[in-house]
Amino acid sequence: MRHADDSNETPDGDIDMTREEKRRDQLTAAPDAVDADAAPRIEVSEHDGVTRIDIAPDAPVRPGPGPGAPGANGE
Repeated sequence: MRHADDSNETPDGDIDMTREEKRRDQLTAAPDAVDADAAPRIEVSEHDGVTRIDIAPDAPVRPGPGPGAPGANGE
């Protein structure tokens, strides 16, 4: 799928940042941000025309209840 901001060419024809560079720049712009903040958090794969999106095994933030919360760890 192509998004409007996928192009790395500016309106005046200059080459701009790639989508990945824009993502990294935005995620590391906060005052206390570190490079790890821009690490990928999902894995996308496609098999037989079906796109699968999984949470990366080493993602620091995961969906669902947090540790110690009711429902965490199958409780």
